[in-house]
Amino acid sequence: MTLRKLHVAVLMGGWANEREVSLMSGEGVAKSLEQGGHRVTRIDMDRDVAARISAAAPDVVFNALHGVPGEDGTVQGMLDLMGVPYTHSGLATSVVAIDKQLTKLVLGSQGIPFPGGRIVSTEEIHRQDPLPRPYVLKPVNEGSSVGVAIVTDEANYGNPIDPSAAGPWQQFDRLLAEPFIRGRELTTAVIDTPEGPRALMVTELVPKSGFYDFAAKYTDGMTEHVCPAQIPERVAELCREYASKAHLLLGCEGTSRTDFRWDDDLGEDGLFVLETNTQPGMTPLSLVPEQARHAGIEYGELVEMIIGAALRKHSDKQARDQASKAARDG
Repeated sequence: MTLRKLHVAVLMGGWANEREVSLMSGEGVAKSLEQGGHRVTRIDMDRDVAARISAAAPDVVFNALHGVPGEDGTVQGMLDLMGVPYTHSGLATSVVAIDKQLTKLVLGSQGIPFPGGRIVSTEEIHRQDPLPRPYVLKPVNEGSSVGVAIVTDEANYGNPIDPSAAGPWQQFDRLLAEPFIRGRELTTAVIDTPEGPRALMVTELVPKSGFYDFAAKYTDGMTEHVCPAQIPERVAELCREYASKAHLLLGCEGTSRTDFRWDDDLGEDGLFVLETNTQPGMTPLSLVPEQARHAGIEYGELVEMIIGAALRKHSDKQARDQASKAARDG
């Protein structure tokens, strides 16, 4: 697709754990838009962001923020109040999708398989293990594998976990405890098109050591991306099916990425969804641009597709608002 020439404010940075990743995503988007002839205003998120967006008066905001407050509904609500079109998912979707437990409740009730588990307090895990080892502890509302710990009998965390041991319990009061799913790390991107959401393909992520944590995601050479994944076609079909279903059920817009663990010893029954990311990275190492490229969609086209989805959403909302006003006015 080709957009008319726009003034785009690229919102990036902020103060979340993923600030540096967001800056890389935002800069990639900004440069791509400039190369396409668009006018770009770069905005590093701060407490005066509403005033700065208002002063810039863009046609649309490209939300390249990751984590809180750019991915949890806070920025989305602000932009809704300002009446400014913006990319990616809206307020309600963002609130639910960033919370791993809420996502599990919404999608699990619709037949999408998730690992078991429950929310635990840090005080509890220092008294006893919440699940049989091995298990995973992760923050309820962080992305990019920030603060994930795999607790095994061999881990240097102690038994029970010692409060002085380095881990997410030192940063967060509440954690999600899940059984550890052995096997392989898979992910599938979905992008919105004028014809509807399109699941791209499946990538397998093979860390050179350890597991696919924050460092493995964003350090060049630490993880091999096998795209498309060398897996049975039926498992790939299920990944695309679950990713598309998650995108629709959560109400994602623009693009999303759903992450999986697959225990290949169990075949189709070994596939589990871990989370759906409503604001996937747009860095040189990011998975959505990589899958899009394999599907014949270059980076600049992908950026314009995401913006096009945002403008369609805004236009549809304006039409609904006008219809509601006409109905009220009689």
